[in-house]
Amino acid sequence: MSDPIVILTEEPLGADDRVNIQALVAGGDAPLVVLVPANTERHLLVDFLENLSLLEISKAFRELTAHSDPAGERAEAAETLALSLAALAGLGGGVSGEIVEGRAVDGLVAKVKELGAGQAVVITRPHAVADTFHTDWANKAQDKLGLPVLHLYAGSGFIGDS
Repeated sequence: MSDPIVILTEEPLGADDRVNIQALVAGGDAPLVVLVPANTERHLLVDFLENLSLLEISKAFRELTAHSDPAGERAEAAETLALSLAALAGLGGGVSGEIVEGRAVDGLVAKVKELGAGQAVVITRPHAVADTFHTDWANKAQDKLGLPVLHLYAGSGFIGDS
């Protein structure tokens, strides 16, 4: 059996993501482990600037005034995990997953080390500010793990710069 592949995602995985992961597995039997953070721990100012850079003005102001709801965030994470597991069903040597409490990158690093995973993948939507300044999850995980971390943009074939 091949080394596991650990996937950290903030978005529900779909058909395009399945194609990307299927190419990564390449018909092998690597088990896939999907991690979804209960709280993405975004910074208000960075999110605000990011939304403005994407011309999502109303979203920028709406999120700036939004209050955190831990129960709602956990329910959203559980839904994201369920949809992601369904999207990847039948690939590799099986698909499992869990919700990560605390910092997303720390959860990814811990799971990679625990399983002796051969690869780590981060799937996010584009984050203009974090991606530009290399403070995105993939870069942070790569720094902590000392091995390359594949950064894919959700729902596309685009690879992030990590």
